[in-house]
Amino acid sequence: MLIDGSRASQLGIADSANAGSINQKQLDMRTMYRPGELLEAVPGLIVTQHSGEGKANQFFLRGFNLDHGTDLRTTVDDMPVNQRSHAHGQGWTDLNFLIPELAARMDYRKGPYSARDGDFASAGAAAVTYANRLAQTTSSASIGQNGFARALLAASPEAGGGNLLYAVEAMHNDGPFTRPDDYRKLNAVLRFSQGYANNGFTLSAMAYRASWNATDQIPQRAVDDGSLGRFDAIDDSDGGQARRYSLSGVWRRTGADQASKVNAYVIRNQLDLYSNFRYFLNDPVNGDQFSQPDRRVTSGVDATHTWHGHGTGINADVTVGLQLQNDNIFNGLYNTRRRERLSTTREDHVVESSLGLFAEHQVRWSDKLRSRAGLRADSYRFDVRDSGSGGAARARDNQLSPSLNLIFGPWAQTEWYINAGHGFHSNDARGTVERIAPAPGLARTRALEVGVRSELVPKLQSALSLYRLDMASELVYVGDAGNTEAGPASRRTGIELSNYYKPFKWLSLDLDLAFAKARARGAGVVAGADRIAGAVEGVGQFALTVDQGPWSGALRLRYVGARALIEDNSVRASGSTTMNGRIGYRLAKGLLLEIEGFNLSNRRDAAIAYYYESRLSNEPAARADVHFHPIEARSLRLTLVKKW
Repeated sequence: MLIDGSRASQLGIADSANAGSINQKQLDMRTMYRPGELLEAVPGLIVTQHSGEGKANQFFLRGFNLDHGTDLRTTVDDMPVNQRSHAHGQGWTDLNFLIPELAARMDYRKGPYSARDGDFASAGAAAVTYANRLAQTTSSASIGQNGFARALLAASPEAGGGNLLYAVEAMHNDGPFTRPDDYRKLNAVLRFSQGYANNGFTLSAMAYRASWNATDQIPQRAVDDGSLGRFDAIDDSDGGQARRYSLSGVWRRTGADQASKVNAYVIRNQLDLYSNFRYFLNDPVNGDQFSQPDRRVTSGVDATHTWHGHGTGINADVTVGLQLQNDNIFNGLYNTRRRERLSTTREDHVVESSLGLFAEHQVRWSDKLRSRAGLRADSYRFDVRDSGSGGAARARDNQLSPSLNLIFGPWAQTEWYINAGHGFHSNDARGTVERIAPAPGLARTRALEVGVRSELVPKLQSALSLYRLDMASELVYVGDAGNTEAGPASRRTGIELSNYYKPFKWLSLDLDLAFAKARARGAGVVAGADRIAGAVEGVGQFALTVDQGPWSGALRLRYVGARALIEDNSVRASGSTTMNGRIGYRLAKGLLLEIEGFNLSNRRDAAIAYYYESRLSNEPAARADVHFHPIEARSLRLTLVKKW
């Protein structure tokens, strides 16, 4: 049982200044409006939303507008969350099935410096691990403003010579919108484990289903002239339904000289998504709503084996690994009116398969020098069949990705890091098989970083890193339009500072700051028009956490900086600041009452903004404008937690 919320020291463990691990106690102390915000425990990572609550979140990290997850590799219990060749967006990362109370820890890395990570990990990787055992049975009931209600029951009794963990969650939320989100979620986890974390196995089943209405982004001009309120919708039939079912297993064996791990999974995802971002631009009569259904089965096997070298004066580990993944996908793009299908833009059956092999060599050369060198080889096969015409097309791509990490120290409780590596993200299979200007199957990234981590000041952990990341192509497949959008090469440079200070056992302070410069490069880029739309320039978070006697609480201030909305920087989105908080009081042993507050200062900022053309029903022609989704208004939630 965890009794202290201190952040574990990474000296002598981490290979870079931007890698770390967050324990269960620290995750429990976070105040989250939505499950995906658990990932904001990663310094510099921002999680937001531009539509209904059931939709995958929007992510920002290291000068990337990661859309719904591209270039941020996310796993839960060793299962990939990013969905390849998705109907709406490449790398679709829907974390709404996540149950925060089950998260035992979260490990993160930023940059393509580990041969283990592979696809989508150029900006970073976050791995959430569920607990095999719970210290106590937990039940909770929550109510809040805007129709919020949530109930949870989780326990892990002994059974069959092991532990049987189960959790059931039900939730409803309307949000502050004029047309209520009516987000309804049912979620369940069933898990059997035997043995220990490094010598044992787990078998897990998960099930999630949800439905919602969506208030998509709205044009600023309509709010300015009073025809729309900030929380109004233009098309009140937008929304969706999602389903996720999975079976997975993990097996581990660890000895003095070697260690093995094998995990396998089968995931069934279903999504029906209805959106309308341009209103009446293309069809003045029926409107521009479109539907993006996606049905897929994702299956895979990951295996690693490590040999530990001892007795030569130099400790060395060699790890080899294999990653197999196959996605069998049926998706489409349809024109709709109030969720009724009018016509078909495209309809595809996609089979995407990949094989990844990697090797890492980790050596402790002396008390003051460590290294980790890696090499990864990936091979992808894209098979796309037009479900309407029956036509088929195939493509392949391969890549070698080397990486090297050098760690010097510690001297005076301070370590220094040099990191270099190649990474990639896969492109949508439909874009790779286009006859005219096909997209590369794998878009290469190259990164270089220097950093320092110090615990010289008592009770203070600090990390500073400077990085450069080059991407071969910003080209993306646009699921909303059913085609590939050209993009140039790019470069991102930045600096990140992370601080964790625990002056007393009952008090901790966090301060994370990050600044990034994102620019397009290469032939075709016009001088003065080299900005990357949506790339956030600076982010920051400050958090204060208290746990003293029967009282506990947290206050978190989050800043998301300004950014260009078009390439020439003539239209910009302003920064936003929000403050969330939580106060808890232990009424009796095992009984806790909490109140959470979101957007406590009731800021009227935008959660996200875009610049494009749209047309309202009363307008004779299209107009270019800023379109935004508002930050939710101030709201409170009350939770009663019982543990026994």
